[in-house]
Amino acid sequence: MKQQLHKLIVKLLRISEIGSLSGLLIIVLVFSLLSEHFLTWTNFVGIFTMTAELGIIAIGVTFLMISGEFDLSVGSVFAVAPMTGAILMNSGISPFFSFLAGLFVAALIGGLNGFVLIKTKIPSFIVTLGSMMFFRGLLLAVSGGFQISYIGQNNSFLEVLGGKIFLGMRASGIWFIIGTIFFSYILNRTKYGNHVFAVGGNQEAAKAIGINVSKVKIINFVACSVMAGLAGFTMFGRFNSIDPTAGLQLELEAIAAAVIGGVLLTGGYGSIIGAFIGAFLIGILRSGLILAGAPSYWYKAFIGIVLVVSVILNTKIRKAATG
Repeated sequence: MKQQLHKLIVKLLRISEIGSLSGLLIIVLVFSLLSEHFLTWTNFVGIFTMTAELGIIAIGVTFLMISGEFDLSVGSVFAVAPMTGAILMNSGISPFFSFLAGLFVAALIGGLNGFVLIKTKIPSFIVTLGSMMFFRGLLLAVSGGFQISYIGQNNSFLEVLGGKIFLGMRASGIWFIIGTIFFSYILNRTKYGNHVFAVGGNQEAAKAIGINVSKVKIINFVACSVMAGLAGFTMFGRFNSIDPTAGLQLELEAIAAAVIGGVLLTGGYGSIIGAFIGAFLIGILRSGLILAGAPSYWYKAFIGIVLVVSVILNTKIRKAATG
């Protein structure tokens, strides 16, 4: 009996999302006790709306981090892609093709980040930090520091991206779920997913077995940027306007969501489901603190605490599972 129980515990500990899921359940329990309005449908809809935009970015960031790299430019891409789309829409181009053009710009930024990284061997932290600052400055220069609103009458496509669909839920939540399923499938069920884990786990060993490390990293940078661009479009669909400062510090929250979800900073380990849970945990933390009456400036402090505790917990769980 003891042996069977030990095997069950070890099996549970080997689930990469167990730490983040445990933390999520604890936080839900705490806030449900602190506020009677926490466990309501209205609050859930608000949490899921906030979570979806961050979570879509976190999916791409997680995918990239598993391969051993970072992207600090996703916050800027979050604004660049929809602002490109807004400018094109206002010039008479259809919303659909403007959307594709915005995602194409996002893909170019991701590809550029990956190309510079491969050619110069500069750490991705530095490459994407420079990219983040450059494109944020470009946004401010192009917009003059003012938001750009969609002035057309055809809002049907924007509704598909970020409008309300049923019971107050927004389309961004559907995109978040689709992205989670799609990237989870790639990571866990395809040969390319094995390559991503291999590159992040041991780059030299991956090269030795014939994996094109450079190609994997560039593809992952592109995927990460495209997801950030998609997240930006869901916000554009929600407000029908985009501000040049949109997405500030979202890159840090996306990395936090990935790490809370169990991703190793060194790469080679993690899951998309974990990022989903990590993003949801951050959204719940924001909403719960507001409903509990805590000052808004405590939000970042609590994310910092949760981040550190999550890393400690995930590290101990992995050691217990392999020990």
